[in-house]
Amino acid sequence: MTVDPAVPDELGRLRSRVPELVGSVLATADGMVVAHDSHGIEPDTLAALAAAHLALARRFAHAVNHGELRESVVECDGGYITSYTAGPNALLTVVTSGDANLAMVHLEARRCVRRIVKLLAQLELIRQQQKQQQLLQQQHRAQSEHQPPQRPEIPQQTGPSTAPLVRRTPMATLPNVGVHGSLRHTAAG
Repeated sequence: MTVDPAVPDELGRLRSRVPELVGSVLATADGMVVAHDSHGIEPDTLAALAAAHLALARRFAHAVNHGELRESVVECDGGYITSYTAGPNALLTVVTSGDANLAMVHLEARRCVRRIVKLLAQLELIRQQQKQQQLLQQQHRAQSEHQPPQRPEIPQQTGPSTAPLVRRTPMATLPNVGVHGSLRHTAAG
């Protein structure tokens, strides 16, 4: 997944606002890293585990009829691991030390998620527009390849006669024939 450079910048700003932050990873819902700001933490492993954890937490929320999951917190001896949904297809996971103010972590991480969701939505819109443009270009190429060659315009007839030409068809020369092939006689003849 190609990501706007503003997304890693946003993760860097989150680190500056939360000094106890050890690392953060933005991942797809299936556990692929989109962007990260993690030092000493393997982002691929964290993304995969966070996606699995969030999927399980979603099932917990649905099992007790509590609606859609927004975030999940894991408290450990050494600190906190919080995961936030970032739209329908992404999640932000934040790892902090034990002395972190969890309320401040939530406040800043939620703000960060809102900004990231907007960035991802803009990126998705651009991707859809590019895809639509490519499809139109492909259709145009296909049409131009399958169009018969254009014939040159028929030149206008010049000359003294401006009356239209009379067309004579074979049907005009046939006698008046009935339904069963017999000749019909008209009243005049």
